[in-house]
Amino acid sequence: MTRNNVNSRHDGHQVSAEGTGIMATWLITGTSSGLGRALAEQALAAGGQVVATARDPQTIRDLEDAHPDTAAAVRLDVTDRTSIAAAVDTAQARFGDIDVLVNNAGYGYTAAIEEGEDDAVAELFATNFTGPVALINAVLPGMRSRGSGLIVNVSSVGVKLTLPGGGYYSAAKAALEAASGALRKEVAALGIHVMVVEPGSMRTDFRGRSARRSEIRIGDYDEILGRTGEGRLGPQRGDPVKAARAILTATTEPVPPALLLLGSDALTDYRTLTQAEQADVDRHEPLTLSTDATT
Repeated sequence: MTRNNVNSRHDGHQVSAEGTGIMATWLITGTSSGLGRALAEQALAAGGQVVATARDPQTIRDLEDAHPDTAAAVRLDVTDRTSIAAAVDTAQARFGDIDVLVNNAGYGYTAAIEEGEDDAVAELFATNFTGPVALINAVLPGMRSRGSGLIVNVSSVGVKLTLPGGGYYSAAKAALEAASGALRKEVAALGIHVMVVEPGSMRTDFRGRSARRSEIRIGDYDEILGRTGEGRLGPQRGDPVKAARAILTATTEPVPPALLLLGSDALTDYRTLTQAEQADVDRHEPLTLSTDATT
């Protein structure tokens, strides 16, 4: 099968990819709604083959029905290694090589750090961090053997915002971003690219359907955490379809961006927080340099 790949080959030659008309095989997690759903639809519309996954494949069966030759609805629980292996095997049996892996599945968790429930936090990290890493490890052997591939890890601008009540979610996504950075350096010479996507607020049902709250409530945090809801975050500016198209466009670049911000709010927050962090570092430069050993 001939494809316009989305990245550089291991032998150093560039594989062309014009616009978003990518003939590639995608495996996308969390496609029952929101950004994952929009990305699956846009990749199919652009000519790609999509393995759309969800814990309940019935929620995405319509994608396969509408695109019987290029879409497959597959069950996948990213916290279950057996489920991961089965999904990858199904994808390869149906379409062959997986060119693009998109780790999009995840959910939020609202709790002050002191209110975190051990089991809930462990499950959060299993879904938002260790699950995606396990899926990456499942597709990497095939990508390494071909000398090409793209891994897209969907994170959140919350990694930098670290809003009160969102610390555990931010920590899980920060772990995914840190692993992505190391992975990018490990596989770059093998022709594989890694891209992190940080969406800002988006018009999806993430805050409702995909957000969980700790059952532990400490009254001292009520007022503080009350400022982390819809009012504080502001309007949901992002359009998931436009966001999906932006991701698709980024994947066609010979070297996709290491970090792709989505939305004006994500860009503003990133720049504001980065500048504040730099100013704080500069302010303490003498103290930082004072710790060097003298000869």
